[in-house]
Amino acid sequence: MSPALAGWLQVGLLLVALGVCWRPLGDYIARVVTSASHWRAERGLYRVMGVDPAADQQWGAYLRSMLAFSAISVLFLYGMLRLQHYLLLSLGMPDVPPALAWNTAASFTTNTNWQNYSGESTLGYLVQMSGLAVQNFLSAAVGIAVAVALVRGFIRSRTGTLGNFWVDLTRVTIRVLLPLAIIGGLVLAAGGVVDNFTSPHTISTLTGGHQAMVGGPVASQEVIKEMGNNGGGFFNANSAHPFENPSPFTNLFEIFLILVIPFALTRTFGAMVKDKRQGYALLAIMAILWLASVAGVTFFEAQHAGQAAQAAHAAMEGKEVRFGIPGSSLFAASTTVTSTGAVNSFHDSFTPFGGGIVLFNMMMGEVVPGGVGAGLYGILILAIITVFVGGLMVGRTPEYIGKKIRPAEMKYAALYILTTPAIVLFFAALSIALSGPRASILNPGPHGLTEIMYAFTSMANNNGSAFAGLTTATTWYNTTGGIAMLLGRFAPQIFALALAGSLARQQAVPASAGTMPTHRLLFVGMVIGVILIIVGLTFFPALALGPFAEGLH
Repeated sequence: MSPALAGWLQVGLLLVALGVCWRPLGDYIARVVTSASHWRAERGLYRVMGVDPAADQQWGAYLRSMLAFSAISVLFLYGMLRLQHYLLLSLGMPDVPPALAWNTAASFTTNTNWQNYSGESTLGYLVQMSGLAVQNFLSAAVGIAVAVALVRGFIRSRTGTLGNFWVDLTRVTIRVLLPLAIIGGLVLAAGGVVDNFTSPHTISTLTGGHQAMVGGPVASQEVIKEMGNNGGGFFNANSAHPFENPSPFTNLFEIFLILVIPFALTRTFGAMVKDKRQGYALLAIMAILWLASVAGVTFFEAQHAGQAAQAAHAAMEGKEVRFGIPGSSLFAASTTVTSTGAVNSFHDSFTPFGGGIVLFNMMMGEVVPGGVGAGLYGILILAIITVFVGGLMVGRTPEYIGKKIRPAEMKYAALYILTTPAIVLFFAALSIALSGPRASILNPGPHGLTEIMYAFTSMANNNGSAFAGLTTATTWYNTTGGIAMLLGRFAPQIFALALAGSLARQQAVPASAGTMPTHRLLFVGMVIGVILIIVGLTFFPALALGPFAEGLH
């Protein structure tokens, strides 16, 4: 079978699996977040937390609850990392240094999972399970909660309430993420992903050498790593490690896990606003750009420029033979259009244009389909900007899902759009201008610039993947990276919730002859155009000096 045919078969199987799950999963999530009943286990948690589940929160209270919970999560995880050697199942691992502990705590709480350490040689099993894996669940649930709150802003009228953060967090974790993780974890374990408490032991290799073999509870963490769009690997090699991703089957299943919830949330949106066509439109936007990314990365990685690539019939450096170009390209495109950041190949070894596409994916704000929850509220804000632009073209007040888009809403949307690029460009500029951070560049020239841009784009967009040719395990990158991840996660969420509150206070307006239809192909094309124009105008100079210059050299 030719690599091209194998690649298209993988994409086809993936599309079928996602299509089968899209409607039932999306409708189920909608029922979970709109149900008036509480499970007994949930009521017990509310009593322990002192939460009144019947109380609706204004957007400010919802925001404060989310920020307080996240702040406690950072402190709790930081404490576990700093006190690791006192904990059970530490495997003799020492305490994590302060700067690295700060970066890691910020990383996993923000759903970024950027790793400046090797998991198998830095963290014990208890920290992996009770620290990192727990945050994999909770950070994903926070993203979905914010997305649901924004949708409520569209469907509620003349009220500033957006629901209850604690109820949304609890329900999404218990009713959605945990059941899916149990099923997915069993599939991964059956597929060969290890899951045990075996202590590290030394084995003799065929050449007479010795190698430390590490086991661990991998499958149970791998499933939420992918499904929650987290991306932090149990091992340093991430999903290129055979214990995390042993076969083409597990590779395709992990890509499915990465995409299934973000795509399904478009169905949830359509169900909640009681207009399924709106969900179809968002799904079309996401699917078109995702497929374009997959095709672009696969095309450039399959080129045979240079003697080594010609001998391998593709650019195979940094890729696992068991996945090849199709499996590596599909994984890379999917992990960067979401906020997952898991890798089954080294993106730093990609061709200049292949690497440029995965960088561009993150620059789009990861909305195609984006992170769990983050992709939905991101694409909704881009849809708001699109109807505003469309309204300017025809001289009418823009409306979206029955709400007028006034100057107040546009201010929040504009701040949302500008925040992440500002973070990326500011910290990247400092890292290039200062001699200390600049010393971390191992590949001077256009590729070195791309590596720095990729690093801060990944951190600020809460992706977590890396080009791996940049030495980021330094005090500078640990400290500034933690700041970038926190700002990149919570500043946009602040503006999204403020926008939701502003929409919820409005009275719904019926569609009129002047209302732009937002469920047709014209609107789909306009949103795609807005996304590409915003990214192009914002990042074109950096792209031109980095991957474009390297690729055209």
